[in-house]
Amino acid sequence: MKILITTDWYKPIVNGVVTSVLNLKKELEERGHEVRVLTLSRDYHSYEEDGVYYIKSVNLEKIYPNVRAVLPHREAYIQELIQWNPDVVHSQCEFMTFSYAVKISRKCNCPLLHTYHTIYEDYLHYLPGTFFQYTKGAALEKKMVAKFSKAVLKKTQQVIAPTKKVEELLKNYEVSEPISVIPTGIDLKRFQEVLSKEERNRRREALGISQDSKVLVSIGRLAKEKNLEEILIYFQKLTKEELTFKLKLLIVGDGPDRERLEGIVKTLQLQEKVIFTGMVTPEEVAQYYQLGDVFVCASNSETQGITYIEALASGIPALCRKDACLDSVITDGYNGFQYETYEFFKMHLQYILEREERRVEMGVCARQTAKLYSTWNFCTMAERLYKEAIVSKERVQVGTTVENLRLSFSWSRRNILRRGA
Repeated sequence: MKILITTDWYKPIVNGVVTSVLNLKKELEERGHEVRVLTLSRDYHSYEEDGVYYIKSVNLEKIYPNVRAVLPHREAYIQELIQWNPDVVHSQCEFMTFSYAVKISRKCNCPLLHTYHTIYEDYLHYLPGTFFQYTKGAALEKKMVAKFSKAVLKKTQQVIAPTKKVEELLKNYEVSEPISVIPTGIDLKRFQEVLSKEERNRRREALGISQDSKVLVSIGRLAKEKNLEEILIYFQKLTKEELTFKLKLLIVGDGPDRERLEGIVKTLQLQEKVIFTGMVTPEEVAQYYQLGDVFVCASNSETQGITYIEALASGIPALCRKDACLDSVITDGYNGFQYETYEFFKMHLQYILEREERRVEMGVCARQTAKLYSTWNFCTMAERLYKEAIVSKERVQVGTTVENLRLSFSWSRRNILRRGA
């Protein structure tokens, strides 16, 4: 198949959408499919490189980090992709590249599938002039998100939701297009290589972490919607508890909320116990998971949360705020815990860390869970949906042709009868 993937986000940006696109592209190509990507360039210059088409765009980072916009213009590369004539267009974002996805799919008469990656209700605070902080304003803005999502998805033939949580959300938005749940897969091989004890200790010492410390690790973009402030508050409370172990909090990543979070660390007087690494390369991420003893996350804004899967694949038990996207991912007492209050957070953490053999056993179970979210499973489900969408599109076209012929015949017969009369 010829498959066109459209996305507003692409490397070197690091986020869940980019991870999903790269993993899908790689797996599809390994299966012999021809894949091209349409995305935005980082400047006002269009170009093509190794099957990836970068469309010129302008900076909108005042609204949200790394966001860019496309200005109306005729784009030669869009015509080139139309001439390439893909069998399927799979869009990943609802904004800038989506209009191109719609245009190409219509010109090529091929199905348009769309993965709904983002719960926009959790990102409204980035909008200028937002009145989300007011109860009535929040309700109105959420209603606007629902209308926007419904209008966008109406232009597609098939919607892909990463989790049941997203499927239910879209149903509440009254989206009428068929929805299939396909979890994003990760490259498990990246997380299966285990650091030696010596290498792990060396890396921890380089960060100022003693060998007898227990490390809570958080990995991801530092943004308000990730609710990392809660982890800091809980961590500060833990430092005042009479625990049988020493704690460190390792925060890996960067983002627009870093300065505020560093300020909270100072206010809570946690400078000696909390470590910010800043941005690390995608190749280093797997090693940082292994520096931790427990993965922690307080986000409720995830559609799936790839970091959860990465942590489990690294053999690290997870302690995360309860969320519908974690159903069937984190099972209490098996590969980690979900919590709702500080008391449960503390109780579950003590259960995991008080006995090392228990923590290791939960880590083994975590790796078993992660196998369900391989790129192979991800691609297999997507590939099957592509084929079904193509067949469905062909049936609709045949049905339309037959109906047009019937109407044409009926019209001709009516004219003949009139003339005979």
